[in-house]
Amino acid sequence: MLSRILLLMMQPWFRLSRGMTLGIRAAVIDGEDRVFLVRHGYAPGWLFPGGGVERGETVYDTVRRELAEEGGIILGEKPVLHGLFSNEDKFRGDHIACFVIRNFSRQDWAPSLEIREARFFPMTDLPDGTTGGTRRRVQEIMEGKAPPADW
Repeated sequence: MLSRILLLMMQPWFRLSRGMTLGIRAAVIDGEDRVFLVRHGYAPGWLFPGGGVERGETVYDTVRRELAEEGGIILGEKPVLHGLFSNEDKFRGDHIACFVIRNFSRQDWAPSLEIREARFFPMTDLPDGTTGGTRRRVQEIMEGKAPPADW
């Protein structure tokens, strides 16, 4: 927990000192076409769970770790890559790999300082405050559209 808090505090430094960052977001979709979204304690809005790829991790390791931490989601199979995006408008040098997960289970999970809420929403009725990037990715996934280059 303490290491997670330190990471959140150091995130601005990482973004300024590294030439490029890589993060993941995961669109977890259940059998009722509902998507799993989280609400952070340190930023507004609803968005896909995810986070930064740490040294020594693959993007698949990061998906597995972040889903377990942020919502008690346990992968049932390898995630499917939806797209690799530039997030240059928000953070210089940032890139996001977005995955789709449809085969999973869920274990007990409780809110934390980082993740205040986590739940499923109908893909056609996302909650107020859902971030723009999240809304665009949900629409692409629902319509089977190829994603653009920018988040």
